[in-house]
Amino acid sequence: MLIDTVCVALSAGGLGIALLTAYRKRFLAAARIAAYALIPIGLAMTGILDWIADLVFDPTVWLGFAVLGLSWLLFTVTRAVERRRTPEPDGGESAGRTAVRSSDGPGRRVLGRGKAKRSAGSGDEDLADIEAILKKHGI
Repeated sequence: MLIDTVCVALSAGGLGIALLTAYRKRFLAAARIAAYALIPIGLAMTGILDWIADLVFDPTVWLGFAVLGLSWLLFTVTRAVERRRTPEPDGGESAGRTAVRSSDGPGRRVLGRGKAKRSAGSGDEDLADIEAILKKHGI
């Protein structure tokens, strides 16, 4: 009963604001405000608010949400652990890393930073391009 009264008051206030907006010749905004103002009374008339109130104040429902949250947490943690354990699709080696066999045992790999191989002339070409740009600008 209290919920219905609050919804009627909200709707009446919203419709009053819509009327003031329409008086100022802003009909599109007034129609939009009226649409928002009718939502609380519509929810009260359908009985959805009573269902929501029963849902919010029931401890069993909150316990159910806690169990769902725990389930989601377990899925997330196990997925993160699984991603750390499984090798990447390209054979376990990511870009810029090289695998080196260790003498610790067969099948054991030690990952280290690999140097990117460049051609001998690429550094000279880059410097020549930079020099040309600087000369073009008079620097």
